[in-house]
Amino acid sequence: MAAASSLHVAAPAATPRVGSVAHKSASSAARSVRVARSGAVARSGGRLVACAAVATKADAPATDAASKSEGHEVLLFEALREGLMEEMEADPTVCVFGEDVGHYGGSYKVTKGLADKYGDLRVLDTPIAENSFTGMGVGAGMKGLRPVVEGMNMGFLLLAYNQISNNCGMLHYTSGGQFKIPLVIRGPGGVGRQLGAEHSQRLESYFQSIPGLQMVACSTPYNAKGLMKAAIRSENPVVLFEHVLLYNLKEKIPDEEYVCCLEEAEMVRPGEHVTILTYSRMRYHVMQAAKTLVNKGYDPEVIDIRSLKPFDLHTIGNSIKKTHRVLIVEECMRTGGIGASLRSAIIDNFWDYLDAPIMCLSSQDVPTPYAATLEDATVVQPAQIVAAVEQICQ
Repeated sequence: MAAASSLHVAAPAATPRVGSVAHKSASSAARSVRVARSGAVARSGGRLVACAAVATKADAPATDAASKSEGHEVLLFEALREGLMEEMEADPTVCVFGEDVGHYGGSYKVTKGLADKYGDLRVLDTPIAENSFTGMGVGAGMKGLRPVVEGMNMGFLLLAYNQISNNCGMLHYTSGGQFKIPLVIRGPGGVGRQLGAEHSQRLESYFQSIPGLQMVACSTPYNAKGLMKAAIRSENPVVLFEHVLLYNLKEKIPDEEYVCCLEEAEMVRPGEHVTILTYSRMRYHVMQAAKTLVNKGYDPEVIDIRSLKPFDLHTIGNSIKKTHRVLIVEECMRTGGIGASLRSAIIDNFWDYLDAPIMCLSSQDVPTPYAATLEDATVVQPAQIVAAVEQICQ
């Protein structure tokens, strides 16, 4: 039964799905050819299709920057739509379920125009019943489709927790490997601007302990599109976290097709004095703090971990071996959050390289207040990051 473990034995997300099932339709065969061509670009020295493993990647930041030197500007929600549309165009088994995802275009317009292009059966408006349509996504994945389930707000997916945990994450194992669940669950989450406690959930802490489930968090238009495409192609169920305040970020992305690796962190800023690990919206709080830190004489290394499960311990470990100090900055709750799991993994694997205790800045363990001043007080701010780095580097 161990061979049926969903997360570790399935094909990597960015790997072509050639030979993944015994019976292929003509459409999936055509898709394999298209992905293989992209792979050929990667083998010739480009980085349009990222590597599938978390192994050596010394030239990643430089080549990423080069790939973005030419292209077109998009907002983050438009980049997500581009990735989704490209996969729907290439593979007729890709479909979308959710509330108002059809002709309304989704609550943040990620699916705008898809119903007109692909029809109401592939872009299916559902009732307000998260448990039901998430279960429908699991069943569709079992039967060979590649569903993308949108939660209008990630907090609403708590109503589908049974489907996500007992079915989505475990069915590959409990069926003895007979079923795969190539399902993507995505939607807006995080602390917005006065959205109240119920609409400010950070569910990564809830989902991280589910066996067989992968989790990624996008933070830029570039990685939003690349992670969306990789998640759809993955044979594993993947939760893609999108932050409600990042949808209008603008960035130039390549015109050519590219795919990001689901298990790979991003080096945002190389440095020497301290490793700052972060993801999603906090990436921008950290970079704001980094400007102040540089003016004060510090040289922080900033890594956007992107993959919340599993962690890219290769990139993280190499940074720790260089800086010997770690600060984790997250918007997740302190108790049982991503930061707590990351701290544990670092202690288990890189204890001998640490010259100072690991510090972790997280949101307070309280419901997110509606009042703006109180809301800000519950979330990590740049000034706190500066103070933490000064303390850890003493």
